[in-house]
Amino acid sequence: MLKTIQRSSPHLHSCITSASAAGFQPNCLFLQQLLQTSGLFYSVEMATAGKVIRCKAAVAWEFNQPLVIEEVEVAPPQEKEIRIKIVATGVCQSDLYFLCKCLNQTMFPAVFGHEAAGVVESIGPGVTEFQPGDTVIPLFMPQCRECRLCKSPKTNLCVNGSAGRIDERSFERSRISCRGRKLLQFMGTSSFSEFTVVKEISVAKIDPAAPLDKVCLIGCAICTGYGAAVNTAKVEAGSSCAVFGLGAVGLAAVMGCRAAAASRIIAVDINPEKFEKAKVLGATDVVNPNDHSRPIQQVIQEMTGGGVDFSFECIGNVEVMRSALESCAAGWGVSVIAGWTDMQNFSSPPIQLMTGRKWTGTLFGGFKGKDGVAQMVRAYLDRKLMVDEFITHNLRLDQVNEAVELMKNGRWCDPKLRCSLHD
Repeated sequence: MLKTIQRSSPHLHSCITSASAAGFQPNCLFLQQLLQTSGLFYSVEMATAGKVIRCKAAVAWEFNQPLVIEEVEVAPPQEKEIRIKIVATGVCQSDLYFLCKCLNQTMFPAVFGHEAAGVVESIGPGVTEFQPGDTVIPLFMPQCRECRLCKSPKTNLCVNGSAGRIDERSFERSRISCRGRKLLQFMGTSSFSEFTVVKEISVAKIDPAAPLDKVCLIGCAICTGYGAAVNTAKVEAGSSCAVFGLGAVGLAAVMGCRAAAASRIIAVDINPEKFEKAKVLGATDVVNPNDHSRPIQQVIQEMTGGGVDFSFECIGNVEVMRSALESCAAGWGVSVIAGWTDMQNFSSPPIQLMTGRKWTGTLFGGFKGKDGVAQMVRAYLDRKLMVDEFITHNLRLDQVNEAVELMKNGRWCDPKLRCSLHD
């Protein structure tokens, strides 16, 4: 890559060479970021346009089995598609859920990962919004800007979105293959691959000044939790809130409640080691349900003199969904489901809703993909949004199974493992 920099910018190459002589050894990620912020894009990638790229990917061949680092083939982008060099990707609980818990086991073999950031390597025919070298975040929630849903301010859904639906056509549409087999592109993204191909409507262009190994987390968890508070619930200044589950989504919900000027934010989790980070992000109270003999909803009702104005379930547990609803104040309380599950149905006595509580849910925090992600990256660059605090480990792609095990076992003090997987 240094040879490419020398050809593209002799002055920049001279600066790097001088720094190296002084003992500084830049890695691949640093050089990519430097090129992006300098307005350059290394021609090594551009030379691959129109060709099949062979690269590394973490492949899930079977349900609940370790991922395997394989050489995969990534086909050139087709009509209205973009091929992206993934610079960094988060490891999200949704990846773990579909790998180890989901009842739909027809999705294998697959390449997981959906919370990433990278650089456009090449574009397919008909692409007008992007050029090679653009810094981007791939989206699992597309925004075509043309359908009736995209044109409505009432939703962030798009008629082109799949929302977790998987069938045979999902494999047919994949541009990633290994050993002669098509691999499912999880949520249309597959960021556990060094390169991936996504639809133009499923990519957000972001400020090239943004550090990709940080803002990749905006591609899922941070938008989901933060948006649940500011977009879906529309938390009001001076209100009281309760957030159930302090993973990355829950912490982002806490942060969103603080941004909306809530006066009391109760963070709820059975792991007290998560409480300190919750306080950093805005929690005013912390509660461990295991410290109480009564149901947690009763505890919160008593703490608040009748229930909170807003509550958020950020786990994907149907029993906790009911607890969150019943923690709300009668008459006006709003409870938002932000945690994902498709294994069980949720329920609650009708009187809980008949007395004025509202029960709703959110995907991606109500953010329209392209618009919302660019907006959140801008907020981070303006220091209005905390992101760095969510990252607990930085690992290479070939350490992805270590990341999965850390998330499974919950052995770490930080609330949720967020790994930047890069070379």
